Amino acid sequence: MIIGVLVPILIAAFFGYVFGGNGNAESAKIPIAVVDEDHSDVSRAIIADLGQDSLVGVQMLDRSQAQRLVRAGKIQVAAVLPPNFAARATAALDADQERPQVELLIDPSQSLSGRIVEGVLVRYAVREVTRAAARGASGPNAPREFSLPYTVATTKMTAGNNAPYNSYAHSFAGMTTQFILLTGIDAGIVLLLLRERGTWQRIRAAPLTQAQFLLARTIATMLIGIFQFTLIYAVAIGVFGVRIDGSAVGLAGMALALCFMNSAFGLMLASVGRSAAATRGIALLVTLLLVMIGGAWVPSFVFPKWMQQVSLAVPTRWAVDGLDAVTWRGQGLQAALAPIAVLCTTAIVCLAVAIWRFRWEDS
Repeated sequence: MIIGVLVPILIAAFFGYVFGGNGNAESAKIPIAVVDEDHSDVSRAIIADLGQDSLVGVQMLDRSQAQRLVRAGKIQVAAVLPPNFAARATAALDADQERPQVELLIDPSQSLSGRIVEGVLVRYAVREVTRAAARGASGPNAPREFSLPYTVATTKMTAGNNAPYNSYAHSFAGMTTQFILLTGIDAGIVLLLLRERGTWQRIRAAPLTQAQFLLARTIATMLIGIFQFTLIYAVAIGVFGVRIDGSAVGLAGMALALCFMNSAFGLMLASVGRSAAATRGIALLVTLLLVMIGGAWVPSFVFPKWMQQVSLAVPTRWAVDGLDAVTWRGQGLQAALAPIAVLCTTAIVCLAVAIWRFRWEDS
């Protein structure tokens, strides 16, 4: 019932809500930045229009801040209005004049956001520029032929300005997180099967303490996860061209932290579950929800604002962001420290629950 009925209902409800629901759901705004290097009435009017739009959430930054935040994945797009934009764009309404260039700095993993923002910007820029031209000219001097009064240059903010973006990098981050967690489920189910099949009596007869047994299970599951992680990323690098443009030490730390959390998660399942079948269904449901809310299937910026905040409390969000940071985003070790800390803290909590609830004496 859990796998065949409840899981598809909840997954369908999740995607339906994220993408608009019945029309009454809160729409998510794409977080963008605007760099105003023109400081004209027209540029300020465009920014004010963007601030009222239902599709984007705007913050004002300078160029260096915008580049840093887009490269780190904190915002999806930054639009740079160049100096003298208003004067040159107004003049460019006459098709013979040279047009200014607006630069869009985009997170290449969210390329759809760049196209949406470009369309929204066209709408307001054309409106404000034509208004300015109408105020400054009339009669035979008014603009006669319409053309887009600026050009757009798109820069993908990866590890370096010339580094190509490989979409496989983000896909492998999400799927590696998901399937390592599924391995943790299997590790927990194995312990429940030992009880159901009567094998637990033999283990209890061995000269092992509870602490030794739990430590052995934790290390064994971690080693399986590390082996799994290594093979997946070996294929990602060797076959699909995924690059480690950031910290290799950070990637190793993320692997260890993710596998530690996974092994602790499996132990917790074994300590709280009563039967293998029921525990597997519930654990699979929880894992799928964690992966979805963590942004492994769809980017978190499409979530409603409240769900974006909730996702920050989910370890899978930190796992995916951390793996992205040390691969295609080209971030250093410091970008992996917070995700590693969150994953390790989650693991410690899971271990505490496992030790508290683990049934050592009964068969």
